[in-house]
Amino acid sequence: MKDRIKIAVTGACGKMGQSVIKAVNAEEDLQLVAAIDIINNGKDIGEIVENKSCGVLIENSLENALKSKQIDVVIDFTNPDLVFQNSMLILENGARPVIGTTGLSENQLEEIKKLSQEKNIGALIAPNFATGAVLMMMFAQKAAKYFSNAEIIELHHNKKKDAPSGTAIKTAQLMTQERSEFGKDNCSEVELIKGSRGGVTESNIHIHSVRLPGFIAHQEVILGAEGQALTIRHDSFDRISFMPGVILSARHVMKNNEFIYGLENIL
Repeated sequence: MKDRIKIAVTGACGKMGQSVIKAVNAEEDLQLVAAIDIINNGKDIGEIVENKSCGVLIENSLENALKSKQIDVVIDFTNPDLVFQNSMLILENGARPVIGTTGLSENQLEEIKKLSQEKNIGALIAPNFATGAVLMMMFAQKAAKYFSNAEIIELHHNKKKDAPSGTAIKTAQLMTQERSEFGKDNCSEVELIKGSRGGVTESNIHIHSVRLPGFIAHQEVILGAEGQALTIRHDSFDRISFMPGVILSARHVMKNNEFIYGLENIL
């Protein structure tokens, strides 16, 4: 058997982190070698995730893990406050980041891209790893050419810190590549309650963020033109929907040294 890809997971005890660990453990060509989280330090991650020991103990320092273990790929599902620092640390230590945490600014993305290119190390950042969500974004981009008005409604669980979601931002960016300005002929508006019309992108796409318990990750793109409307929607009902994209990304960065933003670029 050829050498397996050695995987570390940050945010290992979170819901996404645990799903990633299950997915990694199910693949013959991947090997979990490190689990990093600020809680449960020293406990076997297998006991937490699958109620059986796997021999990988939780560590609270990504830097220590990178320096003490042979790690090929780090899969990050932490939070917006840590993701940039983690991404840079991973690249500086010669590992390859696969980032699912959203909240990175344009400047931070550029910094990560620059370091990836300087190190000649593959890196992949995806606002959404669900293939259906990526297709939804691609369909919305195509539709934007034909519809003069568009709004995005994204719905997530109430533990998500950043708004709007990375998926909504990426969707709007792709749509703006097809049309530079939406809603040209709309009347001027007055918000009786501030924020009623949502956040507004530079191309005048309004984005509305919903945060409620019970949701996982959902998005609607509503496009309008004279006499018609088109709604494109994707729903993730379980975090398992993201795992094929995560595994695909881990394999991809091992074979390719470029910086990639968006799963659509490797499908």
